[in-house]
Amino acid sequence: WLGTSFVALYSHTGVDLLGVLALGAFTQLTLFDLLCLGNCLLGMWVSQQKPGPTYSFGYRRWEVLAILASTILSQLGSFLVLKESIERLLEPSTVHTGRLLPGMVVGLCWHLLVQLTVKQPSLSSVLQASSSSWLQEHLSDISHSVCSVVPGLSGLLLPRLNPILLLGWAEACLLLLCHTLMLSYDWAQADTVTAVLLAIMCCATMLPVSIHCAFVLLQTTPGHLLGQLDKCLREASTLDGVLEFRHELFWTLSFGTLAGSVHVRVRRDANEQLVLAHIVDRLSGLVSELTVQVFKDEWAWSRAAPFHPARDQSPSQERRESYGSQSALHLSGLAKA
Repeated sequence: WLGTSFVALYSHTGVDLLGVLALGAFTQLTLFDLLCLGNCLLGMWVSQQKPGPTYSFGYRRWEVLAILASTILSQLGSFLVLKESIERLLEPSTVHTGRLLPGMVVGLCWHLLVQLTVKQPSLSSVLQASSSSWLQEHLSDISHSVCSVVPGLSGLLLPRLNPILLLGWAEACLLLLCHTLMLSYDWAQADTVTAVLLAIMCCATMLPVSIHCAFVLLQTTPGHLLGQLDKCLREASTLDGVLEFRHELFWTLSFGTLAGSVHVRVRRDANEQLVLAHIVDRLSGLVSELTVQVFKDEWAWSRAAPFHPARDQSPSQERRESYGSQSALHLSGLAKA
């Protein structure tokens, strides 16, 4: 925490005193590292909490909200850099490059240290599940072109890279190019152009992560799991005694955790516990938090035979069956009339 705060303060001081906007855009990545450390502390606290009456599924969704807030804050900071860059284009000012190169080296080293040494399971899950960023897609195209010429590099270049690490390296390369252009060619506008490019790259990298977190908070079903869920439900519907499934609902509880509920209608002579065990066994591989409600086909039984309530029936069952018999008598009376 102290190291990240020092790096951010060093870069921010360089922006205020020397007017280097590119270094300010690079600071957004350092602030994101600081928020990632806070998310790690939140994850440790969440893992120690147990579900209660208020939060029946625990506090795991708080991690989703924390990562969403971190990415949105990074994008908001990038928009502020864009605003300042437009103002700098309209009113040029003197730029000093004294802290540009040292700030880039210190910021990149600290970014790699935080992202490679600190365990962040929630961030790793969302980076794997979210769609590829603009930077990842372009690098993937370049990697495929290189591997077609040199097949031996396929094991190194073809695997999907971490977009946050890729963003750090790309921004460091742009800062190095900006420093070279300003010193060698005395191009003062290189700082503003580099700041705009860094802000766009940050937004393009954080946007897919924000969208994925938003879909998780909206309790949507992952698209890549729909086919597997349908297959499991079709297999479970072939079990002996199962008539149909009703009110199937599956949603993402947190990163890598799927919750769901389903109502199962079975025959009256079916073994409820056996059916429940089979259904849970089929779906537990995909849905870790599963709620299954089994009810028997009482309507078909009440229509096929006269109403003789058994002594061991619960009041709720007797009430439902009596309602069914009364509605049947009422319909027969209307037919006679």
